[in-house]
Amino acid sequence: MKKKISIELAERVKHLPPYLFASIDAMKQNALRRGIDLIDLSIGDPDLPTPIPIVQSMKKAVENPHYHRYPSYEGMLSYREAVARWYKKRFRVSLDPATEVLSLIGSKEGIGHIPLAFVNPGDFVLVPSPGYPVYAIGTLFAGGKSYFMPLTIEQKFLPNLKRIPARVLERTKLLFINYPNNPTSAMAPVDFFADVIAFARRNDIIVCHDASYTEIYFGEKPLSFLQIPGARDVGIEFHSLSKTFNMTGWRIGFAVGNRDILKGLGKIKTNLDSGVFQAIQEAAITALSMGQKELTPIRKTYEERSRILFRGLTEMGLDAVKPKATFYMWVKVPPGFTSMNFVAHLLERAGVLVTPGNGFGDAGEGYVRFALTAPAERIREAVGRIRQVL
Repeated sequence: MKKKISIELAERVKHLPPYLFASIDAMKQNALRRGIDLIDLSIGDPDLPTPIPIVQSMKKAVENPHYHRYPSYEGMLSYREAVARWYKKRFRVSLDPATEVLSLIGSKEGIGHIPLAFVNPGDFVLVPSPGYPVYAIGTLFAGGKSYFMPLTIEQKFLPNLKRIPARVLERTKLLFINYPNNPTSAMAPVDFFADVIAFARRNDIIVCHDASYTEIYFGEKPLSFLQIPGARDVGIEFHSLSKTFNMTGWRIGFAVGNRDILKGLGKIKTNLDSGVFQAIQEAAITALSMGQKELTPIRKTYEERSRILFRGLTEMGLDAVKPKATFYMWVKVPPGFTSMNFVAHLLERAGVLVTPGNGFGDAGEGYVRFALTAPAERIREAVGRIRQVL
């Protein structure tokens, strides 16, 4: 009999927590196998279709054999020019498409890779808690240490940079921030971004702003970090077409800002992955060139869903944060529950799946996140089911 080899995971993988959304998907599949009529309000995957002009552009581009070959790593210049035009129109920020725009296979790819470019083993990365899990996972893969910054309702879900110890700041290379925020839906004011820039200058820290949700808002328009004077000297901004244009499966995004930081991220991309399929880039150019006619109905849809859910949850006594942006709602669990057993309670008793707050970091314990990614009628039904089991 042939001897089997010993297969042992690398230490970095052994210390990796289960990816939150993979765990949620396993719970979902188990419920569906048992025949539960599941209302899934867990993962931020838009249920609305990609706007028709984008799909039509893709159909045309995919037939071009020129696009069937390897794409450029940094992205087609025409795509980067479209990004620069969009930033100029939306945020009044001027970008050099040749050096200050980098295409990404979705913003997750860039967020996960940037620690590899700048973090040495033992260095710290400042990570919001609760926050998108990839900030900490990318840090772990680079051999860095995450220093978690609690986001609390008392602080309006903004990190308190003054509480970070000097011993941590001495070894800190990156700071992740994310506004509008996932999972809390908080917005950041100008003075916060100005404080971040001053903080980064004092401590030689690179700022990475995840701005994936700036186009889903219900009133005041969210800011770009790059609108604030001095931002380009200390950082970059990640953006994605996934949420804005209902293109999660298309996998296309970009990073913009400081050219030297982007150059470092580009070196990682060159060695570890390829560029975005050029037909998708053509479709993305169409997306970035669209006016508000296609986007306003998307925002109105999420706003209506938000009103239904917020009213329903608060009427039954749950403490929910009313969102001004994103398609999430951050909700305190009732007394006697933890985040995870409240999720299990809603799934087993009501057939409603939400995300446990502690899956976004320890500071998220005591909360759950609802995603507004189901039709209004199903959200009303979810509210009714939850009312019955509480």
